[in-house]
Amino acid sequence: MAQRFAFLFLLVAAGGVLLIGKADPKIFDRTRMVVTDTLAPILDALSRPIATGAAIVDEVQYLVNLRQENAALRSDNARLIQWHTAARNLAAENKRLRGLLQFVPEQASQFISARVIADSGGTFVRSMLVNAGRADGARKGLPVVVGEGLIGRIVDSGERSSRVLLVDDLNSRIPVVVGPDRERAVLAGDNSRRPKLIYLAANAQVQQGARIMTSGQGGVFPPGIPVGVVSSINANGVRVESFVAASDLEYVRIIDYGLAGVLERDRRDGTARGY
Repeated sequence: MAQRFAFLFLLVAAGGVLLIGKADPKIFDRTRMVVTDTLAPILDALSRPIATGAAIVDEVQYLVNLRQENAALRSDNARLIQWHTAARNLAAENKRLRGLLQFVPEQASQFISARVIADSGGTFVRSMLVNAGRADGARKGLPVVVGEGLIGRIVDSGERSSRVLLVDDLNSRIPVVVGPDRERAVLAGDNSRRPKLIYLAANAQVQQGARIMTSGQGGVFPPGIPVGVVSSINANGVRVESFVAASDLEYVRIIDYGLAGVLERDRRDGTARGY
């Protein structure tokens, strides 16, 4: 029974609302706005938890994505560090190899690039081992240079490696010319960092800082290979500072000028000379 009265009441109320809306539309609009304004705070309060929940869900999703992106960036960063290290190593190696090409010999020649694999420098010997031997074309007597100039010559050659006698070794003797006047002398190593000039003419005019180059005498080295500069002149003689510190070398170039000279005669005679 109550349901019937409720239904009739709602039906009458709906009819009344329609009649009022037809009679005065403004009353209907004002009533609707009043109802809307009344319910707005309630709807706002009810919507806040939903918005807060959505914000929390978005924040959690953002943190999850951020964590994944951070892991991906860490992986990319690790790979970039590896590539950066490889690039720096390649750049340094390229710079050293470019340095080998700075010196261009006047004579037609062939060369072999080799890597230093051992340094036997010490009190009694100044030499190094390189990874090029007879199989690569390296042989006894060939000069060894870097971009700045001469560092020594091969004194012993195996199939895959060779020993290089440095210019400052006690057994090294290299015919040279000094300065613009091209005063002739012999650069003699004494196992110190600064070899000395011997057999220099008594009246030779040598200045500190004068450049020293091979003279070509003896037929082992061609003329014009830079060796170093005069570092000091005193009562103990003339000392020479080499262009290259052997301890810093990683790559060298073995030059074949097609010369035989003294070494060829030594082999025929069965003797071993200083040149």
